Amino acid sequence: MKNAEIKALSLEDLKASITREREILQRTKFAHAISQIENPIKIRTSRRLIARMQTELKAKTNAQTKK
Repeated sequence: MKNAEIKALSLEDLKASITREREILQRTKFAHAISQIENPIKIRTSRRLIARMQTELKAKTNAQTKK
């Protein structure tokens, strides 16, 4: 997901996306702990995507409270 797509999401959509991505990250980590996954870089990209979405969520909530 690109930054422009993340910025276009609403607050509720961002929260849902963060929750969904955290579940995916958790399943990927478990799979990697049990046996080597095909692409371990998925863990890093998933963490970074969650961080980008959380940053945008915080920016939107701050902008909303300042109004």
